Amino acid sequence: MADRPLYPVSRRHLDRLQGPHGIWQHAAGTVPIEAFGSCTDDVARALLVDLLHRRELGWPAVRAAAWRSLRFLGEAFDPATASFRNFRAADGSWLEAVGSEDSQGRALLALGVALADAPEDAAAAQARALFLGALPATHRLKALRATASALLGCDAALDGGLGGETQRSFDELASRLQAAFTSVARDRAWPWPEPVLTYENALLPRALLAAGVRLGDDELRANGLRVLDWLIDVQTTPEGWFSPIGSSGWWPRGGVRSRFDQQPIEATSMILAARAAFRVTGEERYRRAVELAYGWFLGDNDVGLALAAPATGGCHDGLTPRAANANQGAESTLMWLIALEHVRSMRAPGSASGSGEPRPALVLAGARS
Repeated sequence: MADRPLYPVSRRHLDRLQGPHGIWQHAAGTVPIEAFGSCTDDVARALLVDLLHRRELGWPAVRAAAWRSLRFLGEAFDPATASFRNFRAADGSWLEAVGSEDSQGRALLALGVALADAPEDAAAAQARALFLGALPATHRLKALRATASALLGCDAALDGGLGGETQRSFDELASRLQAAFTSVARDRAWPWPEPVLTYENALLPRALLAAGVRLGDDELRANGLRVLDWLIDVQTTPEGWFSPIGSSGWWPRGGVRSRFDQQPIEATSMILAARAAFRVTGEERYRRAVELAYGWFLGDNDVGLALAAPATGGCHDGLTPRAANANQGAESTLMWLIALEHVRSMRAPGSASGSGEPRPALVLAGARS
């Protein structure tokens, strides 16, 4: 299967989704539904997109959007709990006192990357202050995906010059993930620490791999690659295309695997995990896994239909048995934009060893829960 083409950056649909506080969550077709408001989950993802796009477009082109996201995260943060609120109404009011664990992890991930990569000192300083303020909340995280996102945020922040408590949090998060996967390490049929395979699964082995690399821990690194290999195998069809776990029922152990509704976040999480593995190992199978997941967006999938709209930068919300979901919400659009930039980076001349690439931590955490 030939590699699919790359496309120029287009922010047309992303700009359409921008509201006064942050990106609107949902859309009817391509029209934002303001009644559903905004959320920390998507705003954190939008900040990561801006940091990637500035490589192609320059900081002035994305600065206003990035600052909008940073302000949102600052307003979402409650110093009393060291936590972020998640859901925000169209009028700017908050709909909860503390957001989900996943939203905490996603905010930490975006802020860790921003403090390391933002080219403007004031933006990096704002991200740093929020990251350090929220760091104590990592000790309370129990959800595996939130733990993985927070670990990747700490990894980026360590690259950005932080140490001390950030390193201690990183070590604790790595230990938690290692314990979860060590308990199932010998189960070849189901090497997964949960009874159901659900959303953004590749986030977990990517975090294991990042922990193994930073800590020089061969067991962590091997666990990450082993679990990623399994996810690649069970989500590649005999015909050779990427077929992620569907969200209409997921895949319970010993039960029937859901084939649809496949979501863009699954393809992007695979791209990011396999990209990190390729950078570490140089093995062709991981580069190929990246390309297969990228091709999913463009029609190399179970229905043969494209979900991404490269001309506008939008993306349909999922793949049903007969069609692509007509709606183009924030999460799906951001997933496509992240996927495109990471594949562009991987294919860049001289990138085989990772030179000039976004670091493995420059990733996007998963679907909201």
